[in-house]
Amino acid sequence: MVNHTPSAKSISLDNYGIKNAKIKYQLSSDQLHEETISKGQGVEASSGALAVNTGEFTGRSPLDRFIVKDDITKDKVWWGNINIAFDSDKFQKLYDKVTNYLSGKEVYVRDSYACADDKYKLNIRVINEYPWSNMFAYNMFLRPTEEELKDFTPEWTVVNAPGFMADPEVDGTRQHNFAILDFTRKIALIGGTGYTGEIKKGIFSALNFILPVYKNTLPMHCSANVGKDGDTAIFFGLSGTGKTTLSTDADRSLIGDDEHGWTKENTVFNFEGGCYAKVINLSEEQEPEIYGAIKKGAILENVVMDKDGNVDFADTSITQNTRVSYPIYHIDNIKEPSIGENPKNIFFLTADAFGVLPPISKLTPSQAAYHFISGYTAKVAGTEAGVVEPTPNFSACFGAPFMPLHPTEYATMLSKKMKDSGANVWLINTGWTGGPYGVGTRMKLKYTRAMINAALNGDLGKYTYEDYHIHSVFGVAQPRSCPGVPTEVLSPRTTWNNDEAYYKLAFKLSNAFRENFKKFESYASEEIRRGGPQRYAF
Repeated sequence: MVNHTPSAKSISLDNYGIKNAKIKYQLSSDQLHEETISKGQGVEASSGALAVNTGEFTGRSPLDRFIVKDDITKDKVWWGNINIAFDSDKFQKLYDKVTNYLSGKEVYVRDSYACADDKYKLNIRVINEYPWSNMFAYNMFLRPTEEELKDFTPEWTVVNAPGFMADPEVDGTRQHNFAILDFTRKIALIGGTGYTGEIKKGIFSALNFILPVYKNTLPMHCSANVGKDGDTAIFFGLSGTGKTTLSTDADRSLIGDDEHGWTKENTVFNFEGGCYAKVINLSEEQEPEIYGAIKKGAILENVVMDKDGNVDFADTSITQNTRVSYPIYHIDNIKEPSIGENPKNIFFLTADAFGVLPPISKLTPSQAAYHFISGYTAKVAGTEAGVVEPTPNFSACFGAPFMPLHPTEYATMLSKKMKDSGANVWLINTGWTGGPYGVGTRMKLKYTRAMINAALNGDLGKYTYEDYHIHSVFGVAQPRSCPGVPTEVLSPRTTWNNDEAYYKLAFKLSNAFRENFKKFESYASEEIRRGGPQRYAF
């Protein structure tokens, strides 16, 4: 696959309120790479990838994400500290200030789309202040052909101005940065932050409203791949749990690594045209496909390099959240188009720093709904200021910051789809074994891969007492044996060699689950509530 050459199509931004701008439309990835370097906004790594620093913000800013409260959203959005309401009139005034800021400037414009399934396609125009932000849009959204561009009509617009700083007292924002969705105007407005993830997550959040409300389709924060027999596997998980790593498998074709829809026709399609992977501690040995994707056309964010352009992937002096974006065709083994059928296995990934969850367990439908709503992983000491011991981290539907509707609406849709498809649901702990963080060790990737392969191949036995043990705290079924995995590894209690200490932390995490779920209880059915862990206290 090759970069697109600049389209001969001439466009104007006057109808967006951007006047007298020097428009650079549909530049190729190579051209944007060179423009970034010539402007001193990035450098080339030894691999050929472009390396940039996103500035003040090296990650998303959830408290600065807003949704305009209007006739479309007022009765449907789950308002609160995740979906923060923004006034429509204030949005218009802020939008006018941003477009005035961009007027007269050099701007980069890209027409693209989201959703690989044509029945759900969303045409997007992205207007960027910086060339590398536009290159990110090239990587992450789906790329129209030259023929498709001739009659391209954008439905949604992303206006991205990292250099514009809001005035909170005047503009209604919390601070100078912001990411705001307006479903009436169909605009994602982003300013004051260079972090590129805000661009893709803005459209993801929009689709998380559009697809279930208007298309009867479940949006999912997940990766997906497909086997040689056509069986699709789905991997849910928060950042750092292994979504990208575990779905990128030489023996299975990658559908996508982060954002998908599950349709009423029982197909799964990728929203995106690329991957956005964490590269902290990346190695060629452990993750050869991702490592190999870091070449010309990829963008490295906030990494540390030596004078020769060699990246130190272990260096977190800028951020723990070092990233790479690349077009999906940088991965050799991909599904084209990015659509899968026949979903048969769903994996919920968690990095349990308490070290008490089994490395693999099978979930009942009620447990699956409960764990989906909970969206558990754990923060470890040192990842954030003030975190000195393992801390539970719950994010509903494994993606709460991007979910405009109430989590139980997505969970109800998932439960129905699981039952209709007959899919198996597995909870995978990619976190700690033999004790909590600081005592035990991280689960070996080769064991996790072996467990997932066994689940995919049907090698984990029948759902009976002979083949499975019911965990006494969490009630999940853990297999007694698994090809390629030492038997003792499958039982977290056994790896501790200290029952009292194990159960003390297991019940501590159990209580954290129950406490977190209180805010969902009045919305959840009795069946879903029964899927939770036991109630004990120490």
